[in-house]
Amino acid sequence: MNTSTAALTAPDRFEAQVDRHLLSTVGVAPADASQSDIMHAVAQVAREALSRRWVASDATDRKARARRVCYLSMEFLIGRTLGNALAALDMQGDAAAAARQHAASFEDVASTELDAALGNGGLGRLAACFLDSMATLGLPSFGYGIRYEYGMFAQAIAGGRQVEHPDPWVEDGTPWEFPRQAVAYPVRFGGWVEHPESPAAAPVWRHAGQVSAKAYDMVIPGHGTQRVSTLRLWKAVAPAQIDLHAFNSGDYQRAAEYKNQFENISWVLYPNDSTPAGRELRLRQEYFFTSASIQDIVARHLAEHGRLDNLAEQVAIHLNDTHPAIGVAELMRLLVDEQRLPWAEAWAITQQVFSYTNHTLMPEALETWPVSLIQHVLPRHLEIIFRINHEFLVMAAKARPGDDAFLRRLSLIDESGERRVRMAHLAVVGSHKINGVSALHSKLLVETIFADFAALWPERFINITNGVTPRRWLAQANPGLAGLLDRTIGSDWRLHLEQLSRLAPHAEDAAFRQEFLAVKRANKVRLADHIRTATRIVVDPDSLFDVQVKRIHEYKRQLLNVLQIVARYQAMLADPEADWVPRTAIFAGKAASSYAMAKNIIRLINDVGAVVNHDPRLGGRLKVVFVPNYGVSVAEVIMPGADVSEQISTAGTEASGTGNMKLAMNGALTVGTDDGANIEIRENVGDDNVFIFGLKTPEVEATRAAGYQPLRIYESNTKLKAVLDAIAGGSFSPDEPARYRGLVDSLLWGGDHYLLLADFDAYCEAQAKVDALYRDRDAWARKAIANVAGMGTFSSDRTIAEYAREVWKLPTDR
Repeated sequence: MNTSTAALTAPDRFEAQVDRHLLSTVGVAPADASQSDIMHAVAQVAREALSRRWVASDATDRKARARRVCYLSMEFLIGRTLGNALAALDMQGDAAAAARQHAASFEDVASTELDAALGNGGLGRLAACFLDSMATLGLPSFGYGIRYEYGMFAQAIAGGRQVEHPDPWVEDGTPWEFPRQAVAYPVRFGGWVEHPESPAAAPVWRHAGQVSAKAYDMVIPGHGTQRVSTLRLWKAVAPAQIDLHAFNSGDYQRAAEYKNQFENISWVLYPNDSTPAGRELRLRQEYFFTSASIQDIVARHLAEHGRLDNLAEQVAIHLNDTHPAIGVAELMRLLVDEQRLPWAEAWAITQQVFSYTNHTLMPEALETWPVSLIQHVLPRHLEIIFRINHEFLVMAAKARPGDDAFLRRLSLIDESGERRVRMAHLAVVGSHKINGVSALHSKLLVETIFADFAALWPERFINITNGVTPRRWLAQANPGLAGLLDRTIGSDWRLHLEQLSRLAPHAEDAAFRQEFLAVKRANKVRLADHIRTATRIVVDPDSLFDVQVKRIHEYKRQLLNVLQIVARYQAMLADPEADWVPRTAIFAGKAASSYAMAKNIIRLINDVGAVVNHDPRLGGRLKVVFVPNYGVSVAEVIMPGADVSEQISTAGTEASGTGNMKLAMNGALTVGTDDGANIEIRENVGDDNVFIFGLKTPEVEATRAAGYQPLRIYESNTKLKAVLDAIAGGSFSPDEPARYRGLVDSLLWGGDHYLLLADFDAYCEAQAKVDALYRDRDAWARKAIANVAGMGTFSSDRTIAEYAREVWKLPTDR
């Protein structure tokens, strides 16, 4: 720590600064400060220190004319900022002392901070981990997204159902954002395109509406460095706030229509897209933040370099999934229409600037937009996409003359049925590198959905396995385990996670195993307290905590878990005197607002819990809980307390997963299919330290190709039949016996697309092995320690170092 920082963080100095901010910023007498007031004051002290680092980093980059990476993502699930900022500044102790000075614990003070509602699931949390690692590795970097005012939604459970409420996380302000009043860009929609008669003249987009994108910055600190990253978020602001004439005429609703028509762009993450209006709003959102971001990137580059021919040498723009893929057409529009570069030169620059990460193998999940909708919302961009497609297909035709089927598969326009623009195809054609996010996923990318592109450009496709930041997901989320690691192997693992391998020999130390189990139990007690507070369900911290926490989706197979739980319940009732291992099944996650089947699964989980949890015949040995409003802060409580990590997607459907990494890093044993990063976790922690079950990817494909008949499995499997009959017959919904008939029919008569019935027996067998191991606490501890010791490769620092080296061509500090 340098002298100036030491002076800043001396306890008396820190406490004085907190009191100063209570008076001058929060506006309250220190003696009267609430815990929320103290949080805001502590945040202001940290903000000042981070601002100094921020200004210094920016000045260094501008002076050096540094090459920057700009990471475009629809989500940045950063969670709470205070703890991470204090850890980066080495101020945790001072902050705790300041809280005690005001008769409060730091944990209680920190808990008053709201999670930033800027994401939903793994995509957004990955982006947040990446920004942390970019700063830690010293990369000049920007993250770009939307400043959602209400997030996706705050989830509550009422009568077993998911209920959605607005999540107004910035309603009372946040100490972490910096409004950039001078940074705003126009984003236009609709209208038509005029083509002047002169070939030298650029087309003119006569737009029908315009919104202003205003910048709000957040600083993302690095750890073990003075460097920071910038998260720049865009808020949509209407050019005219209200129609004053309508207001003065008493028509107040019409007076605000114009404002709401445009500002709703940055209200909610993933608006319900089951209606035409919802789909159009989603497209406007994607274009809004992408256009503002690329305009900002080009403006900064011109300010520093004065020319655009070297844009690809100085800027790397990364597309996190297809949401910002329209950026390929937007950069072409800016270069050709506004900066007047020749098309060929602009296209060469564009392809070298962009890179793209794919996050799904499922064709139905690859984003497409109707040509008619893009024509309506972005007419100039549709013209650009058509030209890109034409020139690309002319080139591709030379590789396979006469192969029209090949060209149809490659085309950026899907001509089957309603004509649609394939956004993943646009991202691939417009990027110089495309990566998958686990070894299996990247292999399948070039064998399935992008096989034709890989045949043309095999050098463009690479694998970069995901990772998570150990600062957030171990040091911050699990201070008990972090302290044990520090005492055992030192503290450098925070920046060099591969040092976790030094933990492996300690699995043979009986005293260490006991310490490890004591830390786990304390975390389980904390999780049990959270469950009681959030759900009013009391669970036993000595029971096996079996955790499945993630977005609710059919391919993630929460329903398979429920089937296994019902089978366990029925077996316990049939033999109540058996030596059943007490188990608590913990679910959490949100279902998209328009995803009826996912919402039905949430209701079933809660209905099963309502029956099981109150059945006195079980003696409390089986509990089922659904923890509402899953997000980063809830995950930070659940991950350290988990004994078992459920990663049970149908093989070949999960690109990677990062929850699997966080849970294993905290000592949970994986029960999973050979899918996504589960494979690499198994390879790193050892086959004997995970529970892998079920069909592998080739077997999934063969099963489907052979004509999968789930009804035959149902008829031949007595245990499974009893489970499905109980659910379909109303055993868990006596007030509405037919409530889950459709859900069961989707398995028996609807094809069981994700092969739950095919994997049911293997899954139950894996769970029996879990029970057997859990009875031997010493053996369990050995395997849990092996999981922690084997997680060194799954740091987002390693992931970002690979991106920097192989994709962005940027040097790192390590």
